[in-house]
Formats: sequence, C-alpha cells, structure tokens
Amino acid sequence: MSTPLLKAVNLGKGYPASSDPRARLVALGRALVGLSIPRTPVLSGVGFEVRRGESLGIIGENGAGKSTLLKLISGVLQPTEGCVSRSGSIGALLELGAGFDTELSGRDNIALAAGLMGLSPGDIAGRRESIIEFADIGRYIDEPVKHYSSGMTVRLGFAVIAACRPDLLITDEVLAVGDESFQKKCVRWIEDYLDGGGTLLLVSHSMYHIQKLCKHALWLKDGRVEAYGDVFDVTQDYLAFHERKQAGGPGDIDAGYSGGEYRISRASINGVESEAPTFLREGESVLAEVDIYSPDGRAPVFGFGVIRADGTAIYGSTSEIDGSRSAERLDDTHWRFRLHLLADELLPGGYLLRLHAVEPEGVRLHDTIVRGFSLRGRSREFGHVRLKHHWGDEA
Repeated sequence: MSTPLLKAVNLGKGYPASSDPRARLVALGRALVGLSIPRTPVLSGVGFEVRRGESLGIIGENGAGKSTLLKLISGVLQPTEGCVSRSGSIGALLELGAGFDTELSGRDNIALAAGLMGLSPGDIAGRRESIIEFADIGRYIDEPVKHYSSGMTVRLGFAVIAACRPDLLITDEVLAVGDESFQKKCVRWIEDYLDGGGTLLLVSHSMYHIQKLCKHALWLKDGRVEAYGDVFDVTQDYLAFHERKQAGGPGDIDAGYSGGEYRISRASINGVESEAPTFLREGESVLAEVDIYSPDGRAPVFGFGVIRADGTAIYGSTSEIDGSRSAERLDDTHWRFRLHLLADELLPGGYLLRLHAVEPEGVRLHDTIVRGFSLRGRSREFGHVRLKHHWGDEA
C-alpha cells in the first residue's frame, strides 16, 4: 500500500485561555521556567490519512475547527499536540491573498507564488500566459493586488495552483467568493485533476460539491471528529443533524409517554429496542414491532407516521385505515403489531418514525413514541421521495 500523502495523528490545537496583558505576562513567565501554559482547545484528537488519488471533504459548522485544521495541515500553524506528516508537493488555497504581496502587480505575484510552490524561473516563464488566461482578470493583471476584489484575488490564486498541479490540493471555502462561471471552471479543473490522479482536500459548506468531488468526508463538531468515512454516509448524517437542529429539538430522540389509557409498552426497530437511530442502506426495509397495552382487552388501533428530521411530514396511516387484522394477542391486556415499512422510495437522509397507540374506535390518540432511522445511499437527487420518471422517449 502506498505511503499517505498526508497523515494526521491525534492532532490538536489550543490557545492561551486569556489574552489580557497580565495573563500574557504570567504565561510568558511560566514558559520561561518550563511550566505548561493553560490553553483553551479548539481542536483535539483529530486523525485521518489521505493517499495519492483520494479526495477528502471536511465539513462542519462555523467554529468547528475546519480552518484551524487546514492551517495545521499546511504548516501555517504548529499543533499543540499530535503531528502531521506530508509527502509530495502541496498547493494550498486557504485565505484571500495568502502568499501574495499586495503592493506588487498580479503579473509579478505569479512569479512570486509559483516560485514559492517550487517552479523554476523557466517553468514560470513558460506557464505565465496560461495562468493569466485561466485567471481572466483582464488589464488588472498589471495592477497592484491591493486593488483587487476578493473574487479577482481568488481567480489569480487558483490559476497559479492550476498551473502547478501539485500532488495534493488543499482548498477552503474561499472558492465560494468567485462568480458562478469561475466556480464552474474550477470544478471542471478539479474533476480533471482528480481523473489524472490528483489528490484533494476540500473544505466546503456545500454538500453538493463535497459529494460530487470527494470519496470520503470528515465531520468536525466542536473541534473533534464526529464522523469519518464514506462521503455519502457522513454528509447524510450531517444534514440529518441540521434538520433536527432546525426543527428546534436538541437532536435526541424523544420517547416520552403522554399518560393515556392505551399505551405502548414496548417497541423495537429491526429487532433493536434502543432509542438510538437505526441505520439503513437503500433498499432495506424497516420492521417496527410494537406492543400496545389495552386496559379493557379490546384490540387497539396502531398508527404510524414518517417525517423528516426537520418536521416535514412524509406519510402516515393506521391499522384501521389499512384494514389490517394482523394484531397478535399476547395476553389479556397486550397486543403486538408488526409493521414492514418499505423505504425504497425515500431518498437518503434522516427520518423519524412516530408510533401511536389509538383506541379501538380509531378516534383518540393515547400514546406516542418516536424512533429515528437514517437512510444511507449514494444518491445525489433532491427532496424527500423518489418519483418514477423517464427522459425523452424512454418507456
């Protein structure tokens, strides 16, 4: 197996807990005598590796530690704990204007930036016109960079990296400031770069681009790795987390009991009674087995509803509506229902399954519990359900 181009082991970064003058003086004194300085961690225990030809997307909320991680990887910052090992040439586009002398023209900065990336003067001269053409900033190429807009600065920075074609490309959300046509040009270039064996480390809030360009993903949450693995698994979990958050809940499954007469005494999803979400692959089905207590011994009605984690209703029904007579009597006061829910029309994402105990007349809902399930898959379709469709003259 090839040596990783990039490997992070137990990587962490912390900053002094206070920045007032007295605290800085105390910290300096402790450092001089060899004592540790109290630090507030912004990144802790991060580990992953990227091999040649792979692509890794890094996702997370603002403040999760993504930019700090990239600065540690690129060598801009030194870690407080752990280590980073790198091999091969690295091109990093992290911040607007990074590596540029704002007093120099764009043309002069091409030579400066390309030289810092290891190109010889001859190589720079041979590639200068293609860089200028890719950047497409017109007469501003001979203006000082300090006069550039943020989009123009990104154009020039990406054009230099495109010409150098490093072994590993590291880029932040900085590309989002470019106009749409330039973003498309960059995406096309990155796809060609990856097809040619290039290696990518991409930070973005766009799950569309993460899924499109990356094979693996790493989700940072509060400075720690929340999930790391297949890009579709990680991004779908991340989107489900945000749907629950936007719905106003804490992100945990609510299994409260309302105290009605008819109540759910036991529930399992695919054989598991835990309140933790169940993970499914596309094509798998949900088997809900629910025991309902009936105080008068009559067969109750069982109802269910499927909603997205953000509260969007998808579908619901009851045993009475469907005309089911499949309830199994367990004893004088308990009945068991089994529901097979085929999820093949649902798109990947996070869902909640509401389970209801309803009186035999089907009028009053007495008890509800909720279980979550996450449907994983490699789909890039939009919405909640998959509608059958065809293109052109296809039958």
